Amino acid sequence: TRGSKFEKFQEVKIQEEPDQVPQGHVPRAMTVHLYGDMTRQCAAGDTLTISGVFLPAGLITNTFLEAMSVEKHKKSSVDFTPTAEMQARAAPRNLRRSSTYCDVYSILLKNILLSIAPEIFGHDDVKKALLLLMVGGATRKMSDGMRIRGDVNICLMGDPGVAKSQLLKYIANTAPRAVYTTGKGSSGVGLTAAVVRDTVTGDLVLEGGALVLADMGICCIDEFDKMEEGDRTAIHEVMEQQTVSIAKAGITTTLNARTSVLAAANPAFSRYNTNRSVEENINLPAALLSRFDLLWLILDRPSHANDKRLAEHVTYVHRFSTHPALEFDPVSPQLMRAYIADITKIEPSVPPELAAYVVDEYVAMRQDAAENVENGYGFTSARTLLAILRLSQALARLRRSGTVSRDDVVEARRLMSLSKSSVLQVGDDDRDKAKQRGDAVSQVYRIIREHCDKSKAPAVAIAEILPKVLSRGLTQEALDECLREYAELDVWQLAGNGTIIRFVDAGDDDDA
Repeated sequence: TRGSKFEKFQEVKIQEEPDQVPQGHVPRAMTVHLYGDMTRQCAAGDTLTISGVFLPAGLITNTFLEAMSVEKHKKSSVDFTPTAEMQARAAPRNLRRSSTYCDVYSILLKNILLSIAPEIFGHDDVKKALLLLMVGGATRKMSDGMRIRGDVNICLMGDPGVAKSQLLKYIANTAPRAVYTTGKGSSGVGLTAAVVRDTVTGDLVLEGGALVLADMGICCIDEFDKMEEGDRTAIHEVMEQQTVSIAKAGITTTLNARTSVLAAANPAFSRYNTNRSVEENINLPAALLSRFDLLWLILDRPSHANDKRLAEHVTYVHRFSTHPALEFDPVSPQLMRAYIADITKIEPSVPPELAAYVVDEYVAMRQDAAENVENGYGFTSARTLLAILRLSQALARLRRSGTVSRDDVVEARRLMSLSKSSVLQVGDDDRDKAKQRGDAVSQVYRIIREHCDKSKAPAVAIAEILPKVLSRGLTQEALDECLREYAELDVWQLAGNGTIIRFVDAGDDDDA
């Protein structure tokens, strides 16, 4: 009798990388046949080195490569296995012994932050947000099948020349799995999925777009504002439900797109126009804005000190083709990928005592947004609360902690406040707005007075005020200056070795 033997087979198409394309040519493609155990070793979007035998396929004009070995250059955090040396560098002994937030943050996180795109001057808080995007939060799966995403979405919007595209390029090259595309050169079908006809069988099949190729990774979209409105709405489902639903040509299915979206855009008038409102400058629909965890507005404002340091930095990079020397050995992209792959296995949880604090912070944000509608931008909704939790979980992962601390929530609130600070400082010549916002010392005083009015107590501990001050985007120096200035005015006295604020007269007006 005749028998048949079935063997696992996979056909993939590879395309050469952009930096290896000959001058004036388009990227070349090749068909590769995989057999046996080599099947399913690679997925769309991977960077590979394949060794094999070049053979003709029937006719001489059709050729293919029969693979003998497949090597992946950038493994995703799911299947990445760091070496013993990488684990030792990513978690040195002094970090394992230290237990406080400040120790870990200052020793490891600062080095990693300074190693993110060191050729780009400044933008420290933006780089910190991009690090949290690569780390991400914990994905929650409910018993009924509902899924709450843990991936962080960030939009960088600002004036031309503030290195938005360079930051996107760096993240695309550093992240274990990333896809880079532009808004003007992408369509809704190119981002999600397209129905094409198979050249071998003639059947209609699905071909994944950029968001599907970036599954379990990052999708970087440059020139986000140049995208057509109809194409931009195609990513709404991906940014929240993290799926792509297709119902075309008799094919009805749902594809996974568990990706973080990193977008870069310019304001509606190319540069930020101070004579128009914030909503007119951003010019993005509310349904899309609410899906971004952080919306950074980066403005190019003239400053003598910063401009001089920026010019010196750019000149040095241009002369020596490298960044200025750092005070430590920079963290390599390979080590950064190893550390991120290691900490993404941690699933941080929110303790019960911290949940009440998060709820109070969210209620205060909603109240502040309702009272200052003309000054704020964006939309404070339940998605904002989920964004705080996701950023806090990412910060807890950086500390290798399985529990979210209060400092993580304060830092997440600080990042959300700083993303708005550059816009809130625009138009300071307007006296009414300047009077309403006031300087940093007056803002700290209002925070302290509001806290005392709510608690109905004539005294308050500084330890209770400090998290509220930091979460509003203010600094420790502003708090110290406020304490000293109002103590000299006999508004309050400092007791308990400077740890308690006691008002001289509980009936003083807020305008004191």
